[in-house]
Amino acid sequence: MKHVAVYPGTFDPITLGHVDLIHRALRLTHRLILAVSANARKSPLFTLEERLDMARATVADMPLVEVAPFEGLLVDFVQSRDAHVLIRGLRAFSDFEYEFQMALTNRKMAPDVETIFMMPRDIYSYVSSSVVREIASLGGDCGKFVPENVKAALTRKFSHTPGRVEPES
Repeated sequence: MKHVAVYPGTFDPITLGHVDLIHRALRLTHRLILAVSANARKSPLFTLEERLDMARATVADMPLVEVAPFEGLLVDFVQSRDAHVLIRGLRAFSDFEYEFQMALTNRKMAPDVETIFMMPRDIYSYVSSSVVREIASLGGDCGKFVPENVKAALTRKFSHTPGRVEPES
């Protein structure tokens, strides 16, 4: 029996690695909630509304995916949405220790919520939002790592960065 699953994250910005995990998760569940964290402690580049808009545009052709903001305890959000599965992405072994600790903590607080660890395809295993932001901030082409709508948003965001030096012709 398939359940409702929640795939949480800051998605600052959403990457093709995230999209790959969304497609994989949809094979395991009948509905997926992409939970975009309002957590300002991470000092995101994009506002919550911008991240929600980018995520919604990215999954617009996926009717089984809902994009929703959340703040507070993740397990409270999961339970409020009648979900029982958390999807967490692992790019490298270094992600595992933190994710394992969080999964055990979530299990203690909400024993009815299961965490599933998923790995993206190998071509996305090194892609992270922070690497994408770095590339874009330096004027690089991040189009191989993010959906087109996100690339455009990054270009807009960094084209107005004060102090950025444009290369001379």
